[in-house]
Amino acid sequence: MTASLQTLYERELDTLTKEVSAYTDDTVFWKIENAIKNSGGNLAIHLIGNLNHFIGATLGNTGYVRQRDKEFNDKNISREQIINEISQLKVMVAKVLSTLSQQDLEKTYPIDVFGHKMTTEYFLLHLYGHLNYHLGQINYHRRLLDATN
Repeated sequence: MTASLQTLYERELDTLTKEVSAYTDDTVFWKIENAIKNSGGNLAIHLIGNLNHFIGATLGNTGYVRQRDKEFNDKNISREQIINEISQLKVMVAKVLSTLSQQDLEKTYPIDVFGHKMTTEYFLLHLYGHLNYHLGQINYHRRLLDATN
């Protein structure tokens, strides 16, 4: 299971890099309009923070300290910097997942996130779904608000 998770996370983080790179400029990346309340930039930062917290700090003891409010409030960070952070995230996720055995996946996830116990495997699958959900939002944001599409 860990090899499958590694492959899937790597693929989606590569797609995240492609989506961030596909914006015509940083202005559109940070644009919000009408009912669209989260920019592609803030969604990318949120994904970076989310995975660094729940995989890196919690399972890999990386020492990462999450500042969730900043994920949605920071603005105008260059796409180059965000792509660099995604690259670092990709390495960290692969490293942490490679250390997990099937027994580790069957253990209760160390944090009570939803008010009930769940296995680490279940939560890693949830995080993968969360990554894909926001990846789709970023793709739609870019295609909707980027004038050159």
